Amino acid sequence: MEEFDLTKLTPDIRKLNDMKEVLFDQEWAKTAQDMDLYFMYRKVKQENGLNHNITVIPANMLGGEYVKTAGHVHMGPQQEIYTVKEGEAIFLMQKTNGENVEDVYVVHAKKGESAVIPSFYGHVTINPSAGDLKTGDWSSSETKSDYGLFKQLQGACYYYVEENGQSKWIKNEKYKNVPELRFEESLKEVPEDLSFLK
Repeated sequence: MEEFDLTKLTPDIRKLNDMKEVLFDQEWAKTAQDMDLYFMYRKVKQENGLNHNITVIPANMLGGEYVKTAGHVHMGPQQEIYTVKEGEAIFLMQKTNGENVEDVYVVHAKKGESAVIPSFYGHVTINPSAGDLKTGDWSSSETKSDYGLFKQLQGACYYYVEENGQSKWIKNEKYKNVPELRFEESLKEVPEDLSFLK
């Protein structure tokens, strides 16, 4: 897996104030000080119509919720693949029709493992651990992302939180017809041919 010297690159920074509306703990969000939540190094490599991006998500708790990305929906048929370079990740994928959830599942991935984001799914990356999470993803240069649904409905259809020292999933009541969460296996290695992402 190719490594990049991130100290020589300038990331886009997602701050708490950028995504308060997608958090589970809105009471906490009202008084929380703004802070850097995660760092996105975009297009660190480009080849064959694909972009390679790196995201670093330091360990944090957002009130009672584990730190996560803001979440977005892919607007076209393009898929995306994420690989954990450091730490561990929970990838939550959901397919929606308006406020109705047609499918939702989770992939828990450790270092070297991957998850594919299917066509037309929205997704969120969660760092459930005490250390930094670093992911690398490949996506088509044609991929377009829409953050509107997640902002409108206060995040994904499930939140991953800690209560009384226990991690648990909580349904987001702003969605309709939320199915029970299912758990899928991670990919143990990245496919050599990434043309399926286009």
